Amino acid sequence: MQIIRNEIVRHLPVAGEARRLFHGRGQCFTGYDDLVIDCFPPVIMVTLYRPRPQAWLEELSDLLEDRLSAAPRAILLQERFLPQAPSRLLRGELPESLEAHEAGLSFTLRLGAAQNIGFFPDMAAGRQAVRARAAGKSVLNLFAYSCSFSVAALAGGADRVVNLDMNRSALELGKINHRINRIDLRQASFLAMEFFRSLGKLRRLAPFDLVICDPPASQGKSFTAKHHWPRLVRSLPDLVKPGGEVLACLSAPHLGPDFLDELFAAHIPGAAKIDQFTAGEDFPEARQSCGVNLHLYHLH
Repeated sequence: MQIIRNEIVRHLPVAGEARRLFHGRGQCFTGYDDLVIDCFPPVIMVTLYRPRPQAWLEELSDLLEDRLSAAPRAILLQERFLPQAPSRLLRGELPESLEAHEAGLSFTLRLGAAQNIGFFPDMAAGRQAVRARAAGKSVLNLFAYSCSFSVAALAGGADRVVNLDMNRSALELGKINHRINRIDLRQASFLAMEFFRSLGKLRRLAPFDLVICDPPASQGKSFTAKHHWPRLVRSLPDLVKPGGEVLACLSAPHLGPDFLDELFAAHIPGAAKIDQFTAGEDFPEARQSCGVNLHLYHLH
């Protein structure tokens, strides 16, 4: 447990903000590539990708309660190696409602309700980048899920954001996220549509100053990275203003590190990459191409 203990001490949460305490999935810690620990004060979420003995889980829970400056109200385990990725309590009791706090913004969490809890901590750098450059811009947020990019854009002064996702319940969660951050919902719209079937409508709403592309690595037949990313990139010139920008987000370890750059070079030759972001120091990766990669392009 010493490796886990050392990482937790290095990544303690600050001022009640959400934080990744241990990132084993980056394969930087031998024997722990199955383990992720997130802190959403006052709850700790442990995610496992293979079974661990109950005695080991009890020892981990003791460590978490001992090392955190504020004792967690609950320690929740999600077992991603089981069908439907069920969750169960290791210690304590979950609060009736819970939010992740990041850079002065709040995002509703649905712990234990589904595989994805409604918030991705490893996208903090992307939200920061969007917030920093959104002032006065129109934004299209594709594959919006619970609309955290939209919240960040509007907090940064965007004029309007169009959120599109085929998951209607995720968009309803997105509306809640706007409300809890006191954002006027008249500045945002929420389209429960599949992207490739909605291009006609999006072209009528275009052009946008900034388009955010954050598709899942795989979403059944509706989106697979290798097959659908090229189609997505080819559609962008119809949606982005001349001189506009695209933030492309990729988390697909099976694809090479140059996947996005090669796609944009092939399908939008005039696009220039102006910045690149990773998930940051809380998410160490033995091979950075296997982690989250965010590329910002300028379209001439």
